[in-house]
Amino acid sequence: MRKARPRLIIADDHHLLVEGLRTLLRPRFDVVGVAHGGDELLALLATTDADCLLLDLALPGHNGLDLMPDIRVLRPNLKVLVVTMHLDRVLADAVLHAGAHGFIPKDSGMDELEDAIRTVLAGRRYLSARVPPITHRVALGAIHVGLARLTPRQQQIVRLIGQGKTTAEIAKLLGIGTSMVTLHRANSRKALGIDSEWGLVRWAILIQASVEDAEPPGSRAAGGKTEPH
Repeated sequence: MRKARPRLIIADDHHLLVEGLRTLLRPRFDVVGVAHGGDELLALLATTDADCLLLDLALPGHNGLDLMPDIRVLRPNLKVLVVTMHLDRVLADAVLHAGAHGFIPKDSGMDELEDAIRTVLAGRRYLSARVPPITHRVALGAIHVGLARLTPRQQQIVRLIGQGKTTAEIAKLLGIGTSMVTLHRANSRKALGIDSEWGLVRWAILIQASVEDAEPPGSRAAGGKTEPH
């Protein structure tokens, strides 16, 4: 019997990119579903089994980090390969820590993309060699200027976003409703001049990394941050 081909789901809000990937991957993989938004992706995962998900981080409705817990619940065995325009080591570490299995830039060649897919399907992590080993941190001056525009509650929520907490987790930690967290996130974006939810997540992660870098040795828990394998 012929060996079954790996089944893929593609999640990206750029329709032309999705159709291009579907066409290019068709000779070696079965694309069993596509989604152009976060809610659409979760609905698709509830009804469609697959081996690997190609996930854009900046989906409308939800960012990739917020989606990871739901993806893990719906499809615990699904391999998740993040395909993103953001060439940033802090972001790569964050999504791998959140449960993704690979991270690759969108402008990679098809050979690398196929290698990344096969690597995660084999049970190994894939981090593109094009992702820099050291991320350019946000300067402390920029931290203070940015955070000064936010209310104390907004600052608290931004720090939790930077630690990888989802809206639901933040609401539970702070004892407030998820709708209130969503409102604070929207107001924070407006105050910071950030035009997308993923832009806020990225800023929060970089801010958190910069704050950790600025903390004196020994101020964090023993063991510190672990590099993904």
